[in-house]
Amino acid sequence: MTFMSVVSVICAVLLGLTGLVCMSRIVRGPTMLDRTVASDVFVAATVGALAVWAAVRKDTNILPILVSLSFVAFMGSVAIARYTKPEAPGPENQSEVD
Repeated sequence: MTFMSVVSVICAVLLGLTGLVCMSRIVRGPTMLDRTVASDVFVAATVGALAVWAAVRKDTNILPILVSLSFVAFMGSVAIARYTKPEAPGPENQSEVD
């Protein structure tokens, strides 16, 4: 067994365990933010698994998929973070506070 195949097997096992733990956190919750962080980590593990697969097969055609998946996951995380952010009282919301 070559060094590359040993490393790829170790990476596959660790990324698989990461996926299982993330899926259990997505199912159990308890809050929406827990599920959001778990899904973000799950997408990162998926990107890592695809990168390992591309490295083992020496295939560069998967790179646009990796970049697109990373971008979509980032935008989704930002959208959820902005949605759940508590709104601070400012001058435009001052009448609502009084």
